[in-house]
Amino acid sequence: MTWHWEYHPEELADGVSEAFLVQVRERADELVRAASTMYGDGALYEGSSPKGQVARVPMGMFAHLIVVRSECVYVRQLTMNPFFES
Repeated sequence: MTWHWEYHPEELADGVSEAFLVQVRERADELVRAASTMYGDGALYEGSSPKGQVARVPMGMFAHLIVVRSECVYVRQLTMNPFFES
């Protein structure tokens, strides 16, 4: 298994700009690299998974959950700043 991230764009990305989604994808890639370095092989991990967190990007934020044994960062909610001017 390889570390990855995922989300359901049909449920989460309705009405958000493509520029915001690019920022989310880039930050999610960073989170995957960090989780891979920190936890290594998820199948061998014996501790508890970390709590859900919020990651901020210039145009908003998103909630995510790292599930170590699945080697996945799940993006659970997207929140774009309504006052951001692109």
